[in-house]
Amino acid sequence: MRKGQELELIVEKTEFPGYGVSTVGDKKVYIKHALPGQKILGRISKKKKSYAEASVIEVLEDVDYKIPNRCEHFKECGGCSHQTISYEKQLELKRQQVLDLLEEGEITGFEFLGIEGSPEELEYRNKMEFTFGDYEKGGELSLGMHLKGRSFGIVTVNDCQIVDEDYRKLLTTVLEYFRGKKFPHYRVMSHEGYLRNLVIRKAKNTGEILVNIVTTSQVDFDFTEFTELLRSLPYKGILTGIIHTTNDSLSDVVVADKIDVLYGRDYIIEKLLGLKFKITPFSFFQTNSKGAEKLYTIVRDFMGSSEDKVVFDLYCGTGTIGQIVAPKAKQVIGIELIEEAVEAANENAKLNGLTNCTFIAGDVAKVIKEVKNKPDIIILDPPRAGVHPVALKYVMDFNAKDIIYVSCNPKSLVVDLKTLIDGGYKIEKVICKDMFPMTPHIETVVKLKR
Repeated sequence: MRKGQELELIVEKTEFPGYGVSTVGDKKVYIKHALPGQKILGRISKKKKSYAEASVIEVLEDVDYKIPNRCEHFKECGGCSHQTISYEKQLELKRQQVLDLLEEGEITGFEFLGIEGSPEELEYRNKMEFTFGDYEKGGELSLGMHLKGRSFGIVTVNDCQIVDEDYRKLLTTVLEYFRGKKFPHYRVMSHEGYLRNLVIRKAKNTGEILVNIVTTSQVDFDFTEFTELLRSLPYKGILTGIIHTTNDSLSDVVVADKIDVLYGRDYIIEKLLGLKFKITPFSFFQTNSKGAEKLYTIVRDFMGSSEDKVVFDLYCGTGTIGQIVAPKAKQVIGIELIEEAVEAANENAKLNGLTNCTFIAGDVAKVIKEVKNKPDIIILDPPRAGVHPVALKYVMDFNAKDIIYVSCNPKSLVVDLKTLIDGGYKIEKVICKDMFPMTPHIETVVKLKR
């Protein structure tokens, strides 16, 4: 096997995050966007000592469980990958991927509670980050998602099906407006251009909408006309804010050098399980509100009877989990790196009349050393990389009776679970919770006992 070689491959199964897997000799070949049961003609794109990667040239024999894709952009957009299989099949594949990872990690002896789907299969997202660019170099301005399998190139996704019609209306209006202005989009390689991103947040349960137009400082532009245009649109929801973020960062990420409020306020309010949450432009919040209510209910149920217990909520973001479990706890202490999110968390606690919550800004691996309280329950909800090894050591040193681990990456979850098991914990329960229909991603909640 060599790089560039073309091979006929039978897809045997999928592995997280949604790669088809074929075996050639003693080597696994990972194939993006391939489904179990397909026979494909693939080209080897990467060859390593223990595995290889291939791209699909042609599907030679297809599977009978495929369905028509529901979005006209599916073949080009890199956002969704699972639209050609039923939601039931998506859940089946995700469930098996998590179980396979746990088995490979030799993690056994727990009660598996299956997989719970999202309350909504489509139009479920409460945040979308669209990028300005062009479909082809030098072509007409586009606004949407990165093209599948290409380093550059943006496809306009005005028919995107994982967001509702207010997003689609805003995207179309903003794109047409700036096409008329003839402004250049930002080019990452040359660091030149003006238009960068359109970020829309819409609270699913309250309908509040925040529009964030992100540009560089390379053009001095008056946004008065733009603001009035967006205010005049008929929305299903409620437009509560329009902001302009200046971002001169060299990297292709949305960060703020400066934020100007063009209309209304720079946040939205969402309601989850009877509580209110202020969501600011750069604070983390689960992108599936209806799914988040189900996810947090699982966490709360895993806590059991806990009215007299101290709960640590690590990697707490805007404090959603901590505040939802607060009525069942004696005290909640949350730690989060992003200061803006912690400010929002403390504001949210006041908004909800919760007097037993404290949220601290700082690196979990460092702040956890300074906390004097002894927790009865620790809730871990880390980023994709998992819990920092230093932080995980301190977590175990606290000797909490219960740990509830909420993971968005089962690969890093398995690594951390093995460390926790070695540190004296036993896994009681595991459940998968799908928050991202049409994509390969999955949340997993694990209950551990000392």
